[in-house]
Amino acid sequence: MATILEMRHIYKQFPGVLANADVCLTVEQGEVHTLLGENGAGKSTLMNVLCGLYKPTAGEILIEGKPVSFASAKDAMAMGIGMVHQHFMLVPTMSVVENCLIGAHDAGGLRLDLKTAAERIKQIATKYNLNLDPFAKVGDLSVGQRQRVEIVKALSRGARILILDEPTAVLTPQETEELFNMVHSLTDSGFTVLFISHKLNEVKEISNRVTVLRMGRTCGTYNIEDCSVNDLARLMVGREVNFSVERKQQQAGEPILAVEGLTLRRKDSEVNVLDDVNLTVHAGEILGIAGVDGNGQSELVECLTGMRHANSGKAVYGQMDLLHCSTRDIMKHGVSHIPQDRQKTGLIMPMPLRENFILQDYYKREFGTFGMVDWKRVDSYSEKLIDDFGVKTPGRFELAQNLSGGNQQKVIVAREISRQPELLIAMHPTRGLDVGAIEYIHKKIMEQRDNGIGVLLVSTELEEVLKLSDRIAVMYEGQIMGIVTPSETTIEEMGLMMGGTPLAAIRQAGVSA
Repeated sequence: MATILEMRHIYKQFPGVLANADVCLTVEQGEVHTLLGENGAGKSTLMNVLCGLYKPTAGEILIEGKPVSFASAKDAMAMGIGMVHQHFMLVPTMSVVENCLIGAHDAGGLRLDLKTAAERIKQIATKYNLNLDPFAKVGDLSVGQRQRVEIVKALSRGARILILDEPTAVLTPQETEELFNMVHSLTDSGFTVLFISHKLNEVKEISNRVTVLRMGRTCGTYNIEDCSVNDLARLMVGREVNFSVERKQQQAGEPILAVEGLTLRRKDSEVNVLDDVNLTVHAGEILGIAGVDGNGQSELVECLTGMRHANSGKAVYGQMDLLHCSTRDIMKHGVSHIPQDRQKTGLIMPMPLRENFILQDYYKREFGTFGMVDWKRVDSYSEKLIDDFGVKTPGRFELAQNLSGGNQQKVIVAREISRQPELLIAMHPTRGLDVGAIEYIHKKIMEQRDNGIGVLLVSTELEEVLKLSDRIAVMYEGQIMGIVTPSETTIEEMGLMMGGTPLAAIRQAGVSA
């Protein structure tokens, strides 16, 4: 294969941080080349340099052997480099074709002619099995379909090198399989894919070669057939990683949260977002909530944390009905919450880490007296959390917005677990984290369970739910399809429930563990 991309001796310096140091990357045409590394290893920075969003401090980029220089993302796009970000850059109120046209009327031959553009979008989608209606409103599409829009948008603008940043983070197993088929179709047609992921089994399945970054530097490039999953983990974090989770054999305690008949209607509609949800979380157990993103999991958590008011039902926690309490009261009484969106609801992005660490508890005695914050105590507390949870940051005064997504997540997890809750509601606690951080956070969540804490775990990662949970409730369109134990179910059974088939019907039909 011919070399299509070289990044030679790339340095990128930010104030106080050397994000990339002498990074070298060589990519062949028609391959899937994966970029691996811990959170903060410099992967995103390197890709932002390649996309023209950052200008390198030193080093050079070559496309097909010719040096190039990008003053903007538009320059990179003109050279055939497209990126599908983990957080999609789409306007929900606009159609697929309109989203593809935004900022692209003078790129890739697209004109502001909806009919012509729609025909081209449909041709691209059909050729690569992306199955998109050009005139569908993006807000009505599933997460997997929105990702396809981003891919079609990049291809319609002439991308030959496609960067996929954590592309499976929000996909079901079926959607992941469809994505991989599409990637193979692209590479068979001569496209090149740069793949960024923390899911090592997927990396092993999809990649031709892997380049590993650690502490901003290149550790090496490896043929995937020469590496096991354990090898990849060790290369990423510089040590052996334990993928198993130790759990104490113990009986679950008394119910700590009992949800009965929880119903939530969509605003200005008779459609139920949550429909008669019933579940119980016991002390000393992890109840996992599985399902495709967008089936009521977010609304369930919002109702339980005071962020949304249900239409009917109750959620009994001690002497409280969480459905009729404020978020402040809920948190005051021993509930911790790891939210799904770290940037919107988890952190105050322009605020330093030390303030973010005490968002819920700044008024408590351990952080001051008579309404005055004792910043020495806060500083000591912050440094301990940074150290204990391995947050990569210049220090406690660093703004949350300057951290990588994975390290932002570590700050939230550290804060919520360290509050010593009686009930921990964790939604996607490891989204965007590397294997080393996932290992650590899984251990911390399991410690909560083993110490008698009730844990409600919401995750779209089936492997995570199966590994950590004592029981699993599967949600589909706001309803509980069934509650099972990991040892008495199968991936097939879980998949059917995630697709809307109740457990009773599955087992009646003879599909069992």
